[in-house]
Amino acid sequence: MKVNIHDLEKKARELRREIVQTVYTAGSGHPGGSLSSIDILLALYSTKMRVNPKKPHDPDRDRFILSKGHCSPAMYVILAEKGFFPKKELDGFRKINRLLQGHVDEKVPGVDFSAGSLAQGLSFGNGIAMAARMDKKDFRIYVMIGDGECQEGQVWEAAMTAAHYSLDNVTVILDKNLIQNDYFVKQTMNIDPIIDKWKAFGWKAFEIDGHNFKEIINALDEAEKVKGNPKIIVAHTIKGKGVSFMENNPEFHGKAPNSEELKKALEELKD
Repeated sequence: MKVNIHDLEKKARELRREIVQTVYTAGSGHPGGSLSSIDILLALYSTKMRVNPKKPHDPDRDRFILSKGHCSPAMYVILAEKGFFPKKELDGFRKINRLLQGHVDEKVPGVDFSAGSLAQGLSFGNGIAMAARMDKKDFRIYVMIGDGECQEGQVWEAAMTAAHYSLDNVTVILDKNLIQNDYFVKQTMNIDPIIDKWKAFGWKAFEIDGHNFKEIINALDEAEKVKGNPKIIVAHTIKGKGVSFMENNPEFHGKAPNSEELKKALEELKD
């Protein structure tokens, strides 16, 4: 799909405003990782994902697995933008008896994986990829993981499995924003050199600026051409991207802004 980079940048600012507003209205949520990943999700859904909001369970659709499921605000604003559900549902985020839970859930149209415990997404994606091969389907599976998540052994078991079975219909996108929960990743457990590790497990690896739409789209294009190996795109991002007081600030991993912070954030995110 052909897209205009300027239009994507403009839309990304709009979606960032929706993320901040959604978390503020709920009084809780995870703005930091949602803001770091939204450019990637927007590029993915604007250029690659073969999905139809009118047929969210189409067996031939591409699948997107948000393994870092607490970053649901990013996923939800994308799905609302694409028409999977009305945007008014964003006001019910994290509210009882409403559609949008704090972690992504398959009850939501367009969501293919119910998240909660980290590090499960790639294993789930591998299973879908194997099923696609058995059914002779050509859909693609994209899995977004976090860098803190890469400290878990389950990720590496799944990485080894995907390479062993040559699951070239699987592409992992690593949102490498350097912060997990209340600390910087390297303080908890340094995962670098992360690209060398994925390559050693048999993956074709790409490295990009996760906020540069041209680089994101080019990497997605190149990954699609790779045959015989699973692919990973390591995207260097900024936690809280676009909001000055949230950027690189562990405090806003899982904290809603107050009214004054919301006002400042929305002002900074104007066109």
